[in-house]
Amino acid sequence: MSGIVFFGTESLEAVVEFYVDRVGAERWLEQPDCTILQYDNMLFGFCDRDDAETDGTITFVVDSRADVDVAYDDLRDRAEAAPVENERYRIYQFFAPDPDGRTVEFQTFLHETEPV
Repeated sequence: MSGIVFFGTESLEAVVEFYVDRVGAERWLEQPDCTILQYDNMLFGFCDRDDAETDGTITFVVDSRADVDVAYDDLRDRAEAAPVENERYRIYQFFAPDPDGRTVEFQTFLHETEPV
């Protein structure tokens, strides 16, 4: 079974461009007022609405600390702070807002996990 998480946005093209050009997602499906993106095994969509839905966090899980650092280098101008190790969750991470102000996280697990 698969799924898609959708968010309303006031600036559809800017948000889609951010995730495609800056994060590396691909356009998976275009609909009349929604764009569904794919990043590895994650599908997420944005729909043109009067209000932006910015609650929650979109987390991109990458393979290594080096991959988190590459994402940080690409988003340094938007990042809240440099990547850090989070001992509680045993992850390495940083946060950056998307064009709507939605929280975006890039992380890698510092322990073995089951493949997805």
